[in-house]
Amino acid sequence: MSSFVGVLVSDPWLQGQFTQVELRSLKSKFTSIKNHKGKVTVGDLPPLLVKLKAFSETFSEEEIGVILAESNSGMSNEIDFEEFLRTYVSLHAQAASNRGSSKNSSSFLKATTTTLLHTISESEKASYVAHINSYLRDDRFLKQFLPIDPATNELFNLARDGVLLCKLINVAVPGTIDERAINTKRVLNPWERNENHTLCLNSAKAIGCTVVNIGTQDLVEGRPHLVLGLISQIIKIQLLADLNLKKTPQLVELVDDSKDVEELMGLAPEKVLLKWMNFHLKKAGYKKTVSNFSSDVKDGEAYAYLLNVLAPEHCTPATLDAKDPNERAKLILDHAERMDCKRYLTPKDIAEGSSNLNLAFVAQIFHQRNGLSTDSKSVTYAEMMTDDIQTSREERCFRLWINSLGIVSYVNNVFEDVRNGWLLLEVLDKVSPGSVNWKQASKPPIKMPFRKVENCNQVIRIGKQLKFSLVNVAGNDFVQGNKKLILAFLWQLMRFNMLQLLKNLRFHSHGKEITDADILNWANEKVKSTGRMSHIESFKDKSLSNGIFFLELLSSVEPRVVNWNLVTKGESVEEKKLNATYIISVTRKLGCSIFLLPEDIMEVNQKMMLTLAASIMYWSLQQPVGDSESCPSPAESTITVATPDASPAPSINEEDDSSQCLRYDDHLLST
Repeated sequence: MSSFVGVLVSDPWLQGQFTQVELRSLKSKFTSIKNHKGKVTVGDLPPLLVKLKAFSETFSEEEIGVILAESNSGMSNEIDFEEFLRTYVSLHAQAASNRGSSKNSSSFLKATTTTLLHTISESEKASYVAHINSYLRDDRFLKQFLPIDPATNELFNLARDGVLLCKLINVAVPGTIDERAINTKRVLNPWERNENHTLCLNSAKAIGCTVVNIGTQDLVEGRPHLVLGLISQIIKIQLLADLNLKKTPQLVELVDDSKDVEELMGLAPEKVLLKWMNFHLKKAGYKKTVSNFSSDVKDGEAYAYLLNVLAPEHCTPATLDAKDPNERAKLILDHAERMDCKRYLTPKDIAEGSSNLNLAFVAQIFHQRNGLSTDSKSVTYAEMMTDDIQTSREERCFRLWINSLGIVSYVNNVFEDVRNGWLLLEVLDKVSPGSVNWKQASKPPIKMPFRKVENCNQVIRIGKQLKFSLVNVAGNDFVQGNKKLILAFLWQLMRFNMLQLLKNLRFHSHGKEITDADILNWANEKVKSTGRMSHIESFKDKSLSNGIFFLELLSSVEPRVVNWNLVTKGESVEEKKLNATYIISVTRKLGCSIFLLPEDIMEVNQKMMLTLAASIMYWSLQQPVGDSESCPSPAESTITVATPDASPAPSINEEDDSSQCLRYDDHLLST
C-alpha cells in the first residue's frame, strides 16, 4: 500500500502558491490541451484560462491573449507546466488588482482557501493557540504535547498527524467524531495519518466548515495558511454555537414581532451577534451603530459602553476618558478579564481592528453575560417558533449539503435563505450546469417582492425540465416560506444529483441504471464475500439497528478500517448508539462525507440506510480493481450527491421524513 503523492513542482515558492487540490486540477487541465505531439504553446492558454472561475468574470479570451502576448516572446512558443503555473499566478494577481476589494463575503464560514498571495496573522495564531491550550490541555493524548508555544511553528507540526484537528472539532461540536476512530499514537504511518485527515475534513464539512480547496496532503504538509484557516472556522463555530433561538430563546428580546423573529432566525450567527451588541449599546446610550467587528470597534468606545451596561460593577470612568486608543483597549480588556472572559486579543488587535479576533472577543462576552431577559412569556414564544425534531434534522441536512457544494452563498437557515430564489438557482446551476438563465435572475439584496417571485418561478421551470414532481407548486410558495414544499424540492434536487453520479458507474452494471435493489445486492454480496453470515432483506430491515451489518460492509471494502475490538453486540440502546457513532466516523475516515446522524441508524431510517450503503459502494467502486486494501482517496475534491433511488421521483406533496444527504469524495473535479 502506497501513500498519496501530490503534484510536485521544482520551485518551492511556486508550489507554495497552490493547494494540492488546485495543482491536481490545473495539471489535469494543462494535460487536456496538449497537442498530438504532447506539447502546449502560449497560444493554447487563453481558451483554457477564460473558462476558469478565477478569470471568467474579469477577462475575455481576447484580453487574456493580449496580456500573454505582452509578457511572452511569442504565442507559438512551447510552455511547460511550471511556466503555466507562473502565468496563472501573474494573471491571478492582475485579476485581483482589476477587481479591487469589491467582493466581500457575508459569512465568516465562507472563508477562501486559495493560497495565492496568502498571509499569516501572528495575532490570530497566538489567540488560536491559547484557545487550544485552554480547551485541550486535559486531553489524555494531547496533554503530552501541550501547551503549544505560539512563538514557534509547533501548532502546524502538531497538526500534521490530524489528531489535534479531530479533537478540536469535537470541542466545537461534541460527539461529531467517535474518538475511537482516531488513530492516536506518537508515530503514525502515512496511511494512518491520511485516515485522520480524511476523517477530519469530512467531519469539518459535517459541522459547517468550508473546506472545498483543502486536501489531506495540504494538512500532512502542515501548510500554515490552510491549517490556520481551518482552525479559525472550527473555533468560530464553537464560539457562535449558541447564537440562535433554539440554544438561546432569550434572543427573542432583540425583536418586536413574529415577522422580525423569522428574520432573526435567518441571520448568520455573526449578524445575530452584531444585533445583540447594538441592542445593548442602544440601551447604554451609544449613538452609533456597529456594523462590523473591525473599523467600528477599533476606537474602543463601543466596547466601553457594552461592558459598562453588562457589568456595571466592574466599570470605571477612566475607560471612556482615555484618549489613547491602545490605553483604552487595555482598560477594556482589564474590564473583560474581571468578567472572566477569555482573552482572544490584545490591545493592539482592538486598535488595529482585527475582525476575527474582535468577533471572538464579543462572542466570549455574550457567553459570559448576555444581559438578556429570562421573561418566560418571551422565551415560550421563541420556543414556539422553532421547528420539530424531524424538520430541524432535515433542515440541518440540506443546509450542510448546500454549503458543501462550494457555491458562492452560505446558508444559515434553509427556510429563510431560499425565499428569494437566488440560492436555489445557485444550487441548480451547480448540479445541472448551464440550466440557469442568469440574465433573467435578480441578485440579492432584492427589495422588490416580484423579483423574488421571478427567481423562484425560474427555479420551478428548471425543476420541471429536470423531471421533478412539481404539481400545483408555484414560485410564490417558496417566497412565502412553505417548509414542506421547500424540503420536498431540495430532496428532489439531491436525488437528481445522485442519479447523475450513478450514471458514471453504469459500467459496473453493464449499462443499466443502478437501482436501490442493485445497491442492496451489492452490499449483501460484499459482506458474503468475506465469509460473514449477515444478510439483510431490505434497507428497512430492523437488524440494521445494531450496526453490525454496516461494520461488516465497511470491513469488506477496506479490512483495516474497522477495529473489531471496539465493536459491541448492539443489544442494548447504549450499545447500538456506540456502534452507530463508530460507523459514521469510520465511513468518513474511509473517504465519504456524510451528514447522517446515529439516530438514523438506530431507528433504521430506510432512506438513510440506502444512502449510507450507496456512499460505501461508490467509494469501493472507485478503487483500482483487485486492490481491496488500497489507501483511501484523499478527501480533496468532492462530488456532492443525493440518495440513489431509481424509482419515480417522489411527489413534492408527499410527506418524506428522511430528507438527508451525503457527499462522496472523488479524485479530480474540474473547476
